[in-house]
Amino acid sequence: MNNIDTTLYFITDSTGMDEDVFLSKVEQALQGGVTLLQIREKNKTTREYIDLADKVHQISKKYNVPLIIDDRLDVALAVDAEGLHVGQSDMPVYMARKLFGKDKIIGATAKTIAQAKEAYEQGADYLGVGAIYPTTTKVITILTPVETLKDICKAVPMPVNAIGGLNKDNLDVLKGVDINGICVVSAIMKSENPKEAAEVLKETFQNL
Repeated sequence: MNNIDTTLYFITDSTGMDEDVFLSKVEQALQGGVTLLQIREKNKTTREYIDLADKVHQISKKYNVPLIIDDRLDVALAVDAEGLHVGQSDMPVYMARKLFGKDKIIGATAKTIAQAKEAYEQGADYLGVGAIYPTTTKVITILTPVETLKDICKAVPMPVNAIGGLNKDNLDVLKGVDINGICVVSAIMKSENPKEAAEVLKETFQNL
């Protein structure tokens, strides 16, 4: 198990954004206190994904924040990222662990206790659980009740993060749930001031 801080886990979305603007938002978010950074690109070619991931990695290294690559082990290996995140339709955790190495961070998505236990047993370092609220980043959102989130936290001895439509105004629903952090996309990505957005999100979560 890698010792990682998942308090404020920022997942990027470069859709419809100039690269300069995108990289600037990423850096501002890191300045605001993001503790874990995931680059997620569904529509880029492999070469484009590697190129952008490499640029993001140069920035994240400055702030000593681990870079997680969504889904693509080849991209993670190509840019020597610190981590990889796999969903339920991606490569199994045990296989990713075998190929990526024991010192790398591997995260997994889980929506049920069974999925959470399987990810833990296969060697995942943290879980993303949700969606807690409907999101704008994926077309199909299957909502996860907060009760399920609570049950998953009890079921596995590993960091669990809530994900899905979370912003500074709706974190109250997570009060009393034993999560380690929150994952956000739009709450930072669509903000005019990503640094301030990150600071407020982190403070709001820590004060729950």
